[in-house]
Amino acid sequence: MTDRTWHSTTLAACSVLPLAFAAAIALAQPAATAQAPQPSTTVAPEPASAPPTPPVAPAPVTPSVPQPAVFIPPPQLLQHRERGNLIFDGIPPSDPALAARLARYQQSRGATFLDWLADGSLLMSTRFGDTEQVHRVSTPLGMREQLTFYSDPIEWARGAKSGKGFVFLKDHAGDDNAQVYFYAGSGEPRALTHGNFIHGSIVWAHDGKRVAFYGNDRDSLSYDVYVADVTGAGAPQLVVGGRDDTWYPLDWSPDDSKLLVWKYLSSSESYLYAADVASGALTPLEQKPARAGIRMARFDPEGRGVYVVTDEDGEFAQLKFKDLISHQSRRVSPDVSWDVEDFDVSADGRYIAYVLNEDGRSRLAVLDKESKQTLMPVGLPEGRIGNPRFDRTGRRLAMTVDSPTSPRDLYVYELEKDSVTRWTHSEAGPIDVGTFVAPELVRYPTWDRVGGHERRLSAYVYRPKQASGPVPVVIDIHGGPEAQYRPEWDPFVQFLVNELGYAVVAPNVRGSSGYGKSFLALDNGVLREDAVRDIGSLLVWIGVQPGFDRERVAVMGGSYGGYMALAALVTYGERLRGGIDLAGISNFVTFLRNTSGYRRDWRRTEYGDERDPNVRAFLQRISPLSNAGRIRKPLLVAAGQNDPRVPISESEQLVWSVRSGGGEVWYLVAKDEGHGFLKKANRDEYLLTAASFLQKLAH
Repeated sequence: MTDRTWHSTTLAACSVLPLAFAAAIALAQPAATAQAPQPSTTVAPEPASAPPTPPVAPAPVTPSVPQPAVFIPPPQLLQHRERGNLIFDGIPPSDPALAARLARYQQSRGATFLDWLADGSLLMSTRFGDTEQVHRVSTPLGMREQLTFYSDPIEWARGAKSGKGFVFLKDHAGDDNAQVYFYAGSGEPRALTHGNFIHGSIVWAHDGKRVAFYGNDRDSLSYDVYVADVTGAGAPQLVVGGRDDTWYPLDWSPDDSKLLVWKYLSSSESYLYAADVASGALTPLEQKPARAGIRMARFDPEGRGVYVVTDEDGEFAQLKFKDLISHQSRRVSPDVSWDVEDFDVSADGRYIAYVLNEDGRSRLAVLDKESKQTLMPVGLPEGRIGNPRFDRTGRRLAMTVDSPTSPRDLYVYELEKDSVTRWTHSEAGPIDVGTFVAPELVRYPTWDRVGGHERRLSAYVYRPKQASGPVPVVIDIHGGPEAQYRPEWDPFVQFLVNELGYAVVAPNVRGSSGYGKSFLALDNGVLREDAVRDIGSLLVWIGVQPGFDRERVAVMGGSYGGYMALAALVTYGERLRGGIDLAGISNFVTFLRNTSGYRRDWRRTEYGDERDPNVRAFLQRISPLSNAGRIRKPLLVAAGQNDPRVPISESEQLVWSVRSGGGEVWYLVAKDEGHGFLKKANRDEYLLTAASFLQKLAH
């Protein structure tokens, strides 16, 4: 997407309208020629109040395909102002008292474990200024030493397996074009890649000198595999490429002669190969691989086989070991109806740690191959566990842990002591975490049946502790769509519950991950509206809860969740007070045309191929932009100017269309952000705007 230079000058109040008008006219034009294909614990009890029979949700509206939009100026001049990198369009000034209350919740920070360093210290990201940066902590609850200093956030890094230093990724102003940098332990980090290209999936060789990663440098579309020597000044060398495919390097073989590479086609289909580092020759891991989804994989430290998380045997992703000599495979994780979401293997191969995703909550297990026992660490908060990784000795396992009532922090499990030690203690801000609300897991009935029984979907519900009567509700819909709402640290949710008196309901509608691959596919292509109907069923469930005010329900979401919020306003607007859309898709056809080329075909697998006339007509019909005239309730739209995933044009055209029909829209733009608001100053303003908007809807 080209830069929007209109943001760089003082705008008239209606300045977004001409651009959006041009975007609307473009809907009537033929699609551009397509590029080559590229991808890119214990369960809480159900509430006794759940209805015994499934309610029937109204079917989504099926309007006719719209005619090209006609420019209609707004009836009155909209308030417009700029402050720093933020543009506030049609947004009234915030209430200072509300801002002061919210500010208390905005001071928290978390710590995210990144990797071990060779000296036994931990590499982590945390924020002491405006953005997350890389820090090192050498002892439990020790000082955090900052290592990177950028205006853009650094949220990913990996330490060398031997020697000093680490590599990290950094983009510019949210453009997703992450470059690879090497920090040797002193001095300035050195860029290993350059240009407006995307890079990632960095893995270190055992020699501590080379890293492998993917990049789309060759044609801006394909993900190829490169190897770079961090000790020299030479350019990265292409190892796997020359095809219109998406390749990710996952691991180096024990002798560093081969790379385990992942050919990704979709969430339900991918394949593993061994690539010779010297020649680039590819060898399939299996001669007759099954069509299956693969989540992650790595070599056995002994060099005999590969550990892989795959759903090839059923609905859920399990950890398996594939023996490359006997060509046999065996299951490592237990046969349960939950996904393995992460794992690691100790350097000597004795211990295997894996994390199960049980209805959104994480459970860690460590298998001792020598004693044949499974260790279950105690002392971790119940919530979400991320990035478990063994140190070089294989006797300590570090990870990130957070929960709805405690910020993200680093914990280390010492296997020989069977003890957990907290390494960081992140600040929750000037808030008593004892006032924070833990969510309740509920299941609500939907409009359809499965296996002869009503289908029930999960949702996490945060309820105000003290309420004098029925409370307003906000439905918070996750993005993805192949993602899942996870109960984790979110001070803004706690603010909505404790300060504004909202109940927050976060559903996992069909198409969410974590509930089996068949469930994941229930919203694909022409089934898209079925997920919207799940929101209709949720509205019915909310309507019969005695503690909820059915007349004061709002909806919000980001990215795909933004689309869902818009679609809910179109279809169930009479039941809603208003909605918030953060970087959401407004029209699937223009989204697929304008999203970055390297992810276009990957998204077509999920949403449908707009080059097919029938699919195109369907996508036009269900798109919120085509039905913007039905959005009659107040709407807040927020977007980053540099978003390469859901370009800002998706927000512009929607704002114009809703306003031209007389609808009320608050529009917030960040000129230095991409897909989401990552810088604290910008995020604080977005959340204040969202709080102001929701406070208005609640009255």
